[in-house]
Amino acid sequence: MHELCLPVGIPQNDVAILEQIVEKSPPIPKGSHLFNAGDNFSAIYVPRSGALKTVHVNEEGEQAVVGFHLPGELVGLDGLASDRHSLTAEALETTSVCRVGFDQLEAVARKIPALQRQLGRLMSKEFLKAENHLLLMGNRTAEARLAIFLISLSKRFEERGFSPVEFNLPMSRIDIAAYLGLASETVSRLFTNFRDQAMIATEGRLVTLLDLEQVQNLAGESAAEGAL
Repeated sequence: MHELCLPVGIPQNDVAILEQIVEKSPPIPKGSHLFNAGDNFSAIYVPRSGALKTVHVNEEGEQAVVGFHLPGELVGLDGLASDRHSLTAEALETTSVCRVGFDQLEAVARKIPALQRQLGRLMSKEFLKAENHLLLMGNRTAEARLAIFLISLSKRFEERGFSPVEFNLPMSRIDIAAYLGLASETVSRLFTNFRDQAMIATEGRLVTLLDLEQVQNLAGESAAEGAL
């Protein structure tokens, strides 16, 4: 799936047809933008490697991280409603992406009902993640927010064939704090507390979930399921 540059979950029968409208773009350097808020919407994107964050900037210039996007996940759906992007997508590290023109995608999907349904599910999943993220911000303690975040990453890495208990965080502590609605000092303290309780081990950005069950209990299974 990584080599094909397609979203995780696309049926194999539809891969060959969808490949025809997939364009591979040059790598995006860390800190560079894939698109900016206000840009015309013409395509959706799928990271092949690396990771992206999507950011909202309010009228006062304050930034809020609203999403992190790993290989195989859709990026750019924020422009679907108004034909203009409402968010800015920034590379967290050197990132390769595929571009899929949305008009072409719609035309192909109309010919393949199974693909149309699958894309609808993928889009719904992205919107649900955004909705659950807002609910999380208002209803969970700081400890639960970080635990849910780690469990979500664990599941997403596992879906891609990687270890669910040991993975590199492509985002900084500052980005995590902005995403979880916490101060960066709070996030650093929480990582320290989790280490002291032998729930996790960290080395740089490498995180190992030493006690997955304890992290899951802190997150709450219902809260962690698909929350982020």
